[in-house]
Amino acid sequence: MAGMRRADRLFRIVQLLRGGRLQTARSLAEKLQVSNRTIYRDVQDLQLSGMPIMGEAGVGYTLRRDLDIPPLMFDREEIAALVFGARMVEAWGGTELTEAANRALRKIEAVLPAGLREKIDDVLLYAPGFKAPPELRRKLDTLHTAAQERRVVLLAYSREDGQPSVRRVHPLALYFWGGTWTLAAWCELRDDFRSFRIDRIRVPRLGDAFPDDPTKGLDAYLARIQATERASSHL
Repeated sequence: MAGMRRADRLFRIVQLLRGGRLQTARSLAEKLQVSNRTIYRDVQDLQLSGMPIMGEAGVGYTLRRDLDIPPLMFDREEIAALVFGARMVEAWGGTELTEAANRALRKIEAVLPAGLREKIDDVLLYAPGFKAPPELRRKLDTLHTAAQERRVVLLAYSREDGQPSVRRVHPLALYFWGGTWTLAAWCELRDDFRSFRIDRIRVPRLGDAFPDDPTKGLDAYLARIQATERASSHL
């Protein structure tokens, strides 16, 4: 648990205090692998933000039951959607998203009432047995980061005819097609939108930030796709 983000640590402290039993700073520190001093500071900040934590240093802390945070309420279908979504990400997503999906599911499980918590194991929807290889997961992480940070990516790409090609692209979004990932991007070489299969990309390299140009952005790309589909439907 070393290196946990402070926001995640504060969330975990609240969840540990929800049980109603008195928690000492030492026990919280051991569970979260931080110092007692860090726990004192975090609890104080939570109290100042309005969190109804009772207790004091050297005695222990608990969350006032009359002001407890209401439990998350989901119906069976919503729980199934969340669990299946996490399983899909685990099977097909990048490393960072897989870890994030698992963390999110654990957080949701921690605040569900006991009756609903048991429903998680009742979800009988599973992702296909295929697991994305580590190389693909790393490429997904890199390309997703590049799209979020609006950074140019240099691609060594194998075209459909097998010929190699080197491109500088502006990544816009990643799309999953039930077995194949593609990158939607603005290609500097073609001066136009292009889609690239992730499994044909060799290790992508990140470059500098690219300018915000609405004519080369995701909305323009989607408008192009929709226009093409409408034109095809009228043929």
